[in-house]
Amino acid sequence: MNIELLRAQLEREEGRRAVAYADTLGIWTIGVGHTGPEVHEGLVWTAEQIDRAFAIDMDEAIAGIEARLPWAVKLDDARLGALANMAFQMGVSGLLGFPRMLTALKAGRWQEAHDQALDSKWAKQTPARAQRVAEQLRTGEWR
Repeated sequence: MNIELLRAQLEREEGRRAVAYADTLGIWTIGVGHTGPEVHEGLVWTAEQIDRAFAIDMDEAIAGIEARLPWAVKLDDARLGALANMAFQMGVSGLLGFPRMLTALKAGRWQEAHDQALDSKWAKQTPARAQRVAEQLRTGEWR
C-alpha cells in the first residue's frame, strides 16, 4: 500500500492538532485523530509526538487489517487504502462491523461495496469522508 498517499489522505481527513480537543462524539483527540486514555483536556503535543503517534496508529490499522482480513491485502492499493482509512477512524473492530461491504469487496463487487459503506451510521456521522472513501472503494482510485 502507498503509505505516503494514505498518510496524506488521513491528515486531510483528520486534521493535525497539537492541542487536545473533543471530537463531534465528545472523544478527546490529539495529533492526527489519535485517541486513548492518555488524551485529555489541556494536553499539548510536539510535532515529534504527533508524528510518532500517527505512525503507530497507522501501523496498527494496517496490521489489524492484515490479521483480521488477510484476503484484503490482495486488493488494489486504493481499495486497501480505503479500508485502512476506515480502520484508522473506527478501529479494525469498527471496520468489521461492515460485513456486507467486506463480502462485496472480497468478491470484487465494487458498486455494492460502495453502496454498503454508505448505508451505515458511519456515513451519517461523517458524510463527506464516507462519500470519498466509498468512491475509492468503487473506483479503485485514491481520493
